[in-house]
Amino acid sequence: MTTIGWVRHGITDWNVARRAQGQTDVPLNDTGRAQARALAERFKNEKWDAVYASDLLRAKETAETIANALNIPLHVDERLREMACGRMEGTTEDERIRMWGEDWSGMELGVETDESMILRGEEVVREICLHYPEQRVLVVSHGALISTLLPALIPNMQEREHLHNTSVTLVRQLNEEWVCDLYNCRRHLDAVNL
Repeated sequence: MTTIGWVRHGITDWNVARRAQGQTDVPLNDTGRAQARALAERFKNEKWDAVYASDLLRAKETAETIANALNIPLHVDERLREMACGRMEGTTEDERIRMWGEDWSGMELGVETDESMILRGEEVVREICLHYPEQRVLVVSHGALISTLLPALIPNMQEREHLHNTSVTLVRQLNEEWVCDLYNCRRHLDAVNL
C-alpha cells in the first residue's frame, strides 16, 4: 500500500495577483517560502521516504525545502507541471475579458486538456508505486494538475474545494483502488502568521 501526499506549491506573486501561471516559471515569494518552511516543519513529525516535484521553480523550491529538512531524496519530473494555459498565461481575469470578451473561457486559447494532465499524472503515480511500494511519498505539484488528477484516481471522491497553497492531500492505495484520507489540509499554517 503506497501512500502519496499531494502538496500544492507555496504562494507566488502571480497567485496573489490572480494571474494564470500555467507553465510560466514563477518563483515563490517570501510568504511562499515561509509556507514551505512551515510545511517542512510539519513533515518532520511524520515518516516520508521521498519527494517528487514539478520542475517549475515554485514547486521545486517548495519540494527542496521539504527534502532538505527531512533528508530524503528529491525527484524532479516535468510531467508534474501545471496545466499549460496557452495564450492565457500571465493574464488576469479582467485582462482576459478585455482581450477576448466575457465568453473567453469557451474560446480555443491553446489550454492543455484535462485528459493530457491526467495521462501524465497517472504515469508518475504508476512509477512512484513501482519504485516506492509500501512507502510514503510526497508529490509537490500545482493546483490544476492535482485537482484534475485526484478524481481520475478516486472516481467517487466528493471533495472539490479549491486547493490552497501548501495544502496536503493524502491518498493511499488499497488493493487496486485509491482512497483519500485527508483533503486540502493546511493546519501547518496555523502555527505561523501567514
